Amino acid sequence: MKPPFLDYLQEKVILGDGAIGTYLYEKGIELGKNTDRLNLSDPDLIYSVHEEYIRAGSQLIETNTFGANRFKLLAAGLEDQIREINLAGVALARRAAGEDIYVAGSVGPTGVEFPLEAGDTDPGEVEASFKEQIGALLEGGIDLLILETFTHLDELLLAIRTARGLTADLPIVAQMAYPARGKTARGDDALKCGTAALKAGASVVGANCGRGVKSMLKAIERLSPLKEQVPLSAFPNAGFPEIVGHRMVYPAQPEYMARVIGEMIKLGARLVGGCCGTTPVHIQEIRKLPRVGKRPVTRAEIGRLEGEAGAGEVPAQGAGVLLSGLRPDRMPILVELDPPPHLDVTGVIQGARALAASGADAITLGESPLAVLRADNLALAHRIKEEVGIKTVIHLTCRDRNALGLQSHIMGAHLLGIDAILAVTGDPATSSDQPGTSGVFDVRSFGLVRMIDRFNRGYNMAGRRVKEHTDFSIGVAFSYRPANPEVQLRRLERKAALGAHFVMTQPFFAAEEVERMMEKTAHLDLLIFPGIFPIISARNADFLHHEVPGISIPEAIRKKLWQYEKVEDQRKAALELTKEMVAAISPFVDGLYFVSPLNKWEVADDLVRLVRTAEWKGSGRVARFAAGRGAK
Repeated sequence: MKPPFLDYLQEKVILGDGAIGTYLYEKGIELGKNTDRLNLSDPDLIYSVHEEYIRAGSQLIETNTFGANRFKLLAAGLEDQIREINLAGVALARRAAGEDIYVAGSVGPTGVEFPLEAGDTDPGEVEASFKEQIGALLEGGIDLLILETFTHLDELLLAIRTARGLTADLPIVAQMAYPARGKTARGDDALKCGTAALKAGASVVGANCGRGVKSMLKAIERLSPLKEQVPLSAFPNAGFPEIVGHRMVYPAQPEYMARVIGEMIKLGARLVGGCCGTTPVHIQEIRKLPRVGKRPVTRAEIGRLEGEAGAGEVPAQGAGVLLSGLRPDRMPILVELDPPPHLDVTGVIQGARALAASGADAITLGESPLAVLRADNLALAHRIKEEVGIKTVIHLTCRDRNALGLQSHIMGAHLLGIDAILAVTGDPATSSDQPGTSGVFDVRSFGLVRMIDRFNRGYNMAGRRVKEHTDFSIGVAFSYRPANPEVQLRRLERKAALGAHFVMTQPFFAAEEVERMMEKTAHLDLLIFPGIFPIISARNADFLHHEVPGISIPEAIRKKLWQYEKVEDQRKAALELTKEMVAAISPFVDGLYFVSPLNKWEVADDLVRLVRTAEWKGSGRVARFAAGRGAK
């Protein structure tokens, strides 16, 4: 949980990100091509850029929407996708940012020539363009707005006034380009522009782009008399570019750029980052400056913001009912069954009964996965507990309820005797099968873990006692990406620090990947349950690999399954591969998490019987949790 942007800006210098456009060109996007469209056509690329900047130390990232206005998108033939491009830009940034990173909605000039001459573009059209784009960014859920690279004061002021007409409170950073001597290309002085922007409603004024670092320093010098009234911002280019072999090359080295930005900070810059030509390497160097905040919020600040006085608060109550009740002499097994998309739950309860008889330790129940309407998992979990007697884990998403509803749901789970909660952000509501559905996301997975932990300590999120304390085992999701695991590992470490006890991973299909994942998570005091998803056909494997986020099936497996003509032969071959992997990983994993494909619980039941017949015990770490020891 991060504090309000302007409050934190008073305490620390916030480090923004670097270039998006020029960095995408560096990654192979054709020079001069519209990059805003990539929010829809190549979202993974945009997401990866955000992740790179966060890894480098950015505390604030900007949406990839700089040119996503009607005038510029019209030139690219994308004028019918303005709202979608902006919403997608926010969604990608928010997903990468999690709970602790600020997301700024980026808005650039419209491309209309100013000053507006009579008979050319009507001012109302420009205002409508800003309103359209900024409205979409606000709808997406940005933390602040950055108006950047404006070259004409009139257009900047129009953008600020339009934004203020849509939101009275959202922070607005207003930045102009000052190429030389602290003046715009038309000769307007930076101090004059900053003063006018402040009067129009800007919360932060500053400069970006321009002709490199030294020219930016001059602009900040001109703006510095305003530093007592308003924070300043500085996002310089990495020098003046030249074209080398069809590439734009920016000469400013990271160390030099960081040193000059240090001078800007002394002049009053409180929000710093980079513009054209800057990369995560530049951001990593700027992060070393002593006055730059190393994180958006400390644990002490979290306590202050949530009203944690600490007096009388009960300590964490061990690892919760589920983990403390596991048998230490055998491999723990969780099996996932989806609630049905209708009201007949007979099949799910029948499957739960069979799985309990085979030796599963708990049934996990998703909450409308992929945003497809399904029966309520809390009610179904209660019925399974009452009618079958097996423990249950409910998945709880941040998508469907606000902070009030989430806390009420947690209290309801306690009253119904539920043993564990898997805290997840949830699939986006935009993929729902129900018309008019929208996501809530008052908190994300980090905030939800903290929320459940607070109830385990006997307090709600307002710091008020709830007379009893819950005793949930708190689970979290983990998507291990072998090619680039650092970001997800950092997120998992933060979830552990916030109170998580166990982990349910995305499905694995190769034993060596499971082994590497267990090695990389060995330092965490969490029980890790690798996800096992039995493939049921070659077509199913292709679908999972190409269309389900977070799942990657090795090409060798997919090719092997296509060698069989009949689906039943494909299924047999896939099940044998799954059994071989389970046997290979059983000596070193903490437990197993079987996902029933298409709710075919018989497939998972076969695997549970295999494990119990073989009497595999796993890593043995569960004994610590069965003894009631915490996972933090």
